[in-house]
Amino acid sequence: MVCISRDRKTKLSSVPASILGAIATLFLTLALPVFASKTPPTHPIDINLAGAKELQELPGVGPNTAKAIIDFRTKAGRFRRVEDLLAIRGISETKLEKMRPYITVGAPPQKTPPPVKKSPPTPQASPAPNH
Repeated sequence: MVCISRDRKTKLSSVPASILGAIATLFLTLALPVFASKTPPTHPIDINLAGAKELQELPGVGPNTAKAIIDFRTKAGRFRRVEDLLAIRGISETKLEKMRPYITVGAPPQKTPPPVKKSPPTPQASPAPNH
């Protein structure tokens, strides 16, 4: 059984209003960026090339989801289509639909053929003398 003594209650009214106001202002100033909505990216983000910071610009993507996208990409290889993101824990159909206008899946890099070695010119046979 827990017994709470009425003698030990701290009265909030004993704290000066100016201190409470300062604490409330500080809290709101620090907490406001957390609750502010994110501005979507101005250009489509290629999910095969983007780093964590760039991925976090997407709606619904924070540090954990960005890391999960990069980890998945590292282990499984390139994303072939936007819907491949559904394989990542934390990305639902609803979240994907909010992200879709801001993401793209770029074409795989072109494999450039190795440079062709130029062989030295072969000496040409001199013409046979006419007799």
